[in-house]
Amino acid sequence: MAVTGSTADLPAENRLKNLAGRLERAFVDSRNDWWSICRRGGDDPGAAFSHAVTAGSFGSDLGLMLAWTRLVDEMAAGPETIVVICNDAWLFRHLATRDGVQAGIAPALWPKEIHFALRGWLARSRLALRLASSAIALAAQRPPMATGDTAILVYGHPDSDAAGNDTYFGDLMKRVPTLKRVLHTDAPTPVALRLGADGRTTSLHAWGSACFALIRLPWTRWQPRAEGPDHTHRWLLRRAAARENSGGGPAMNRWQQHCQERWLIDVKPTRVLWPWENHGWERALCRAARKRNIKTIGYQHTVVGPHQLNYAVAANPDGVDAIPDQIACDGPAYHDELKAWGVPAERLVIAGAFRFRREGGPRFDPAALVFVPLSAIPEAAAAQVLAARRLVDVGFDVVIKDHPMYPFIAMGDTNRYNGIGLQRTTVALRDQKALSAVLYSTGTSGLEALLAGIPTVRLMLDDRIAIDVLPNGVSAQTATIDTVVKTFEAGLVQSTLKWDTVLSPVDDGVWHYLVNGRHTRSPAKLLDEGIS
Repeated sequence: MAVTGSTADLPAENRLKNLAGRLERAFVDSRNDWWSICRRGGDDPGAAFSHAVTAGSFGSDLGLMLAWTRLVDEMAAGPETIVVICNDAWLFRHLATRDGVQAGIAPALWPKEIHFALRGWLARSRLALRLASSAIALAAQRPPMATGDTAILVYGHPDSDAAGNDTYFGDLMKRVPTLKRVLHTDAPTPVALRLGADGRTTSLHAWGSACFALIRLPWTRWQPRAEGPDHTHRWLLRRAAARENSGGGPAMNRWQQHCQERWLIDVKPTRVLWPWENHGWERALCRAARKRNIKTIGYQHTVVGPHQLNYAVAANPDGVDAIPDQIACDGPAYHDELKAWGVPAERLVIAGAFRFRREGGPRFDPAALVFVPLSAIPEAAAAQVLAARRLVDVGFDVVIKDHPMYPFIAMGDTNRYNGIGLQRTTVALRDQKALSAVLYSTGTSGLEALLAGIPTVRLMLDDRIAIDVLPNGVSAQTATIDTVVKTFEAGLVQSTLKWDTVLSPVDDGVWHYLVNGRHTRSPAKLLDEGIS
């Protein structure tokens, strides 16, 4: 068995059977371990800027390392001798401490640590210069915000525009003309200027201090203390910190928190709504807003699923104090899922889904193309490309679409792939006319395909977790690189998932209440819906 980042040229008969499935089960079974680390490490230096200490499955692979640990423990307790190939210097040292494990010579550690440390400082310094430049360039955007405004705080999605349409909140700005839009610091200056043309949109960069960026950000790091009385996870935490600190992530998170707090102090908005995922900057936003009696409303804008452990209240050192005052859900499935994750029922309300259309979408046609929406995770996207090529080799017509925010660079040579029938498209799944199947790995495309009645396959990975975002009770067919051709040739099952069991239409009355704080329906009706 080869763990993440390691390679082993082993014949199929010598590989651990159903590794992808076993790894996913181990990941879910390890969630309490990760949540415990989050709660105990919440006060460590720089923890507020770390993805690992929020149980962020997309931003950190600490949960994956815990899953490998659990899987190795299970095999070590069994009767068979299993060879585990691990080239990761930190994970090797961690696994060597487990009962029943015999370890060889550990890979060199110090060259990696020095490389990551230098790379991290350079990345943060370069980022500090860019953010300082953005703060200066966008300072003039402050005027659109006035004291007491209600605002949506959103990411700089390329599909949002200055005509009142936002990828995360649909046409809410058209429905509520007084609503203002504030852009997360992930939005680069050109995007902020483009969207700011509406006179109602501003960037959080406008509230950032260029001096703060240049002086503080290059030195921003997460520094976990030795965790637990027996230091059980010290090597995994050391690894997680080295990896996070090797890039600009902690500095970017610190900048977001710096800008948003200065904005809250200066503007004093009445209410703030944003696409909620319970990341570290969002927890900081809730705490800072609550101190100033500012209402916080998180919109569960996309999907949750069993692998996005960051949504759980158990991941917060201060529990419900770090979640929004109200959480608007896309529909009944996600309302129930968040309640199961520990969100109090009185904070949940079903407001409807802006991002998922009830009507339209592609129709099922067994003669049409196989659609492959690439993951935002590069390793998962690479696996999807490989799987797509194998399908092409046996006669399937396949079209690939890049993730809108994170295009897969290796696909840049379009001629190379078009020459073997692996076509690319910029047309989103919802705008395709007909499809025979969808092969996804992570993201919302899987749910969109299931709702459209298209046969849907989730590509699982043998060396990492393909984050499952489908709600409880909803599943797609699964395959791996080795089984994808067999799965497609055996015939796929058309989805019969009903839209109403997962999602709800946009409820104008609820959104009016969330934005303005005033009810438009009877108190009895609102009480039935969870609005107080």
